[in-house]
Amino acid sequence: MIDIENIDVSYGNIQVLWDLSMRVSEADSVVTIVGPNGAGKSTLLDVMSGLHPVDDGRVTLWGDDVSSLDPSEVVKRGFVHVSEERNLFGEMTVRENLEMGAYTRRETLGETLEEVYELFPILEERADQRAGSMSGGQQQMLALGRGLMARPKILALDEPSEGLAPQITERVFEKIEEISEEVTVLLVEQHVHDALTLADRAYLLENGRIKAENTGQALLESEHVAEAYL
Repeated sequence: MIDIENIDVSYGNIQVLWDLSMRVSEADSVVTIVGPNGAGKSTLLDVMSGLHPVDDGRVTLWGDDVSSLDPSEVVKRGFVHVSEERNLFGEMTVRENLEMGAYTRRETLGETLEEVYELFPILEERADQRAGSMSGGQQQMLALGRGLMARPKILALDEPSEGLAPQITERVFEKIEEISEEVTVLLVEQHVHDALTLADRAYLLENGRIKAENTGQALLESEHVAEAYL
C-alpha cells in the first residue's frame, strides 16, 4: 500500500528526514510511528500526502509515485491524512464538516454518513452544532469522522490525542481500534504505550532517521523505548 525508499526531505537548507525507508502493507491494521518532538513524524505524513516534496528517494502509494500526484489525487486513491491541527471549519455545522470530507465520494455520502454516525453517535446528536463550539474531544471525533467520509483505505492520524484529557484520550484510542477493523490506520502519536499496544508494525523515528522497526509489542519491550518514552 505504501512503499517509501531511502528518502531525504528538507525545508530549505535544513534536512529533516535522512535515508528513510518504511512500508505499510494490506496485512497491517495499525502501523505506528513514535519518537520525540521534532523527529520528522509530521513531515513524513505530509510527504505521503503529496503536500511536501522529497529531495531524493521515492514514495509510492499503490504503485503510484506521490511526487507526480496532486494531494487531491492522493485522497482519491485512498490515503486520507487527519492533521494534528484538525483543520475543522469552525463556523460550519458538524454535518457540513462531514459532508466536506466526502467531496471525492459524493455518490456514497448518505451511506457513509450513517456509518460515521454509528461509530460516533455524538456527531449525529450535534449535527446542527457549529464545529467551533464543540469540546476538544468532540472536535477530534469530528476530525476522525470527516476523514472517514472519504472512504479511505489508509487513514493517517497525526497526534489524535493532542491536547485531550486522559479520559478523552482513552476514548479516542478505543475509536481508533474500532476504525482499524475496517481501515488501515497509520498512527503518529506521543502516547507511546497506547500507540504501540495497538500496532501490528511500529517504527521508532529519531532525528529524522528510522532507528528501529518491529512489532508494537517488541518495541514496547525494548529497553531503549522503555527508558526514553515510557
